[in-house]
Amino acid sequence: MKILFALLSCLAFTATLADPADDVRCREIAFSIAAESRSAESFISFIDNDARFVGNSVTHGPEAIAAAWSMFFTAGGPTIKWRPQFVEVLEDGTLALTRGPYRMITRDEEGNETEHWGTFNSVWRLQADGQWKVVFDAGSPSSSAPPAEVQALLDQDGDCGESVAGMAASYEKMGWTMGLEPTTTGITTRGSTN
Repeated sequence: MKILFALLSCLAFTATLADPADDVRCREIAFSIAAESRSAESFISFIDNDARFVGNSVTHGPEAIAAAWSMFFTAGGPTIKWRPQFVEVLEDGTLALTRGPYRMITRDEEGNETEHWGTFNSVWRLQADGQWKVVFDAGSPSSSAPPAEVQALLDQDGDCGESVAGMAASYEKMGWTMGLEPTTTGITTRGSTN
């Protein structure tokens, strides 16, 4: 029942977005925020049951993907944040591609931070319930930080603040957390370590 309520609530918030590309962009941002706030449950909710995440190997399905990403859900583990730079939706409105920068921050034993930059590519599929979920994801590291204007994307949530904050409220009613607070300029994460 709780899952049905969350799905219906998320559907209501994303249905208010008129442009499918905006819908996908906001879902991508919310997906990142789930990882930023170390919420494995929320993170899983964005992943299609038939998803494949490609790295050094291919990981299949939401639970296996979350297990592979578990370091990001552990206190003291590395942090990751990404934002879409490009969003393309097929003409029939059933598949979408997002691409943009990601930043991972690791800490050594002395607490010194190191930034690792790269580019992610995600393919989203429109579900029968009207929600977009990730079906394919891959990232590639970069040997250097991207230009400042690309890095600045990580500080932007555009006009997604209301819809993402609404998803967070639905998750919190279920006992989950995305760690979000609405602001006048969008959303911020609570308790973020990055």
